[in-house]
Amino acid sequence: MTLLRKNIAAMVGYVPGFQPENEAEWLKLNTNENPYPPSPEVGKAILAEVGTDGSNLRKYPDAGSHEARKVAAELYGVDPSWVIMANGSDELLNNLIRAFVGEGEELAFVHPSYSYYATLAEIQGVKIVRFGLDDDYRLADFPDRYTGKLFFLTSPNAPLGFRFTNDYIRDIASRCDGVLVVDEAYADFADTSALDLVSQCENLIVTRTFSKSYSLAGMRLGLAIARPEVVEALDKIRDHYHIDRLALVAAQAALLDQGWLLENLTKIRKTREWFSTELRQIGYRVIPSQANFIFATPPDLDAERVYTELFERKILVRFFTDPLLKHGLRISIGTREEMEKTLVAMTEIG
Repeated sequence: MTLLRKNIAAMVGYVPGFQPENEAEWLKLNTNENPYPPSPEVGKAILAEVGTDGSNLRKYPDAGSHEARKVAAELYGVDPSWVIMANGSDELLNNLIRAFVGEGEELAFVHPSYSYYATLAEIQGVKIVRFGLDDDYRLADFPDRYTGKLFFLTSPNAPLGFRFTNDYIRDIASRCDGVLVVDEAYADFADTSALDLVSQCENLIVTRTFSKSYSLAGMRLGLAIARPEVVEALDKIRDHYHIDRLALVAAQAALLDQGWLLENLTKIRKTREWFSTELRQIGYRVIPSQANFIFATPPDLDAERVYTELFERKILVRFFTDPLLKHGLRISIGTREEMEKTLVAMTEIG
């Protein structure tokens, strides 16, 4: 259609991980979903909100997500004015670009990292700069002063799994003239977080998602911790009823049940370390991970071969055609039983 904006007509949309039609027939380790259910309190909260006749659903949700913000603020030790809830962290990433980067202006991110950054930037007609990684997983050729409007730093990195130290993140923030967004989608699986840096660095924002650690990928929930003036700006440009009533009560229930969260995180971390060790025993190179997945390279560097043979066994992992990534596989951490099955298959494949 000739009426489309040229950049929209020319761009390639984001391609998520393969979603099989009959999920029950597959071992699905390709989209970093949590293998364990969310807190039982989440289901109770949703049922209570629906009620016996569903009459609550005829009413709009709280446009300001006030109660959810209050719960998150108490958990993270900040004032509610420093918190914004979102319809998935992707909404935040999109709105941060809209808020800080004008058409033709520049944003940057690490390559490899979350490929959706590029899609969102292309939609807005934004100039993109990519910074690579050196052998020590630090930014290669990052300037003394980065003058772009926005820089996305994924920590822990996806798809590689390592985390940048807080000292290094603070240094990067000090060298950015614009805003540094630390995308902490996987931070709950890590040893440390950049949340404390938000109050220390004027230009730093942290985003989080409920999809991974809280097992709520199906609810589309996220949040950001940022200075009140940033939260105020993001409130101006978000959809006015952007989170539905059921998602809001699910968020509150999940945040309040930290015991359930910590129990699941412990299981996933233990399984991650066990699986990483076992893969190394059969010759794989595994990057030490701080996320709920690992990036593993087979001895012959032919990750596509391993991916294909796992696919034939109905085990889904993530293979990337990107030249920087095609030597390895990103494997989500499932239950111990699921990872034992995967290990057997990978040992047989060789």
